[in-house]
Amino acid sequence: MSTGLCAFPLTPLSGDNVDEAALARLVRRCADAGVDSIGVLGSTGIYTYLLREERRKVVKAAVEAAQGTPVVAGVGAMRTRDVLDCVEDAQSAGASGLLLAPVSYQRLRDEEVYGLYREVSSASDLPIAVYDNPATTGFTFSDELHARIAELPGIASIKFPPPALGQAAARIARLRAAVPESVSLGISGDWTAAEALLAGCDVWYSVIAGLFPKAARVIVDLAKTGQTGQTGQTGQGDLALEASTALEPVWALFRMHGSLRVAATMAEALGFVEAPCLPRPLQSLEGEDRIRVEEALRLSGLGA
Repeated sequence: MSTGLCAFPLTPLSGDNVDEAALARLVRRCADAGVDSIGVLGSTGIYTYLLREERRKVVKAAVEAAQGTPVVAGVGAMRTRDVLDCVEDAQSAGASGLLLAPVSYQRLRDEEVYGLYREVSSASDLPIAVYDNPATTGFTFSDELHARIAELPGIASIKFPPPALGQAAARIARLRAAVPESVSLGISGDWTAAEALLAGCDVWYSVIAGLFPKAARVIVDLAKTGQTGQTGQTGQGDLALEASTALEPVWALFRMHGSLRVAATMAEALGFVEAPCLPRPLQSLEGEDRIRVEEALRLSGLGA
């Protein structure tokens, strides 16, 4: 889960129930495309909207459909007790790693967040990815806190939010200076992935790969051979940026509406899932916004 391409498929619903068959199809699509790992129950996987038993079923169905591709399971929850329950369930269902965000209604303090990761680290031998997502959790990690958490046993990766355009290299350098070399750095925010990978990021935690893993795989492979320092491969880096730019119609919608609603709308429009596929009160996009999603699929070549 700590290198390459980690694809994050939707957790589609049918009515009020998880559509395990549709989830399995999405996971299998990712595995068949050769992603390096599959992340379920992340933000795109609507983990905070699901009950414990629903989350357990998602991990079990994903592990079975992944056909040996490692599955990373999101285990974030409001209470540490519930996080530990999800950790136990993920392990029992065969997950290969954990993804943990500091979820809370009350704004958390650094010591509270550190304590959460310390308890999970003590409770599991599975590798843990720290999910730094201030847009949804309301919590902002300092580099100092990342450094403390990264010293805990089992901390394997940091999934960090998209830096401003042109700032990926600087952000990676600051994080790399703060945490052990053994902790991988992973970019989220798909529109910045190519830049971050070329700047030395280890893994792309990708929403778009949950639906279109082959397109994401192309960007990762081009970036891998085009990273700075690989003599004669700078042209491959340019191709990675071009491949990402070709998806700008989708990236623009991600930035405008958030990736979850856009991904759900794309999946519905292409018949990958039933509509509606999100848990109420969440809704996929309708009207003019849905037309823009369908147009973005056409312009980017993903709808073919």
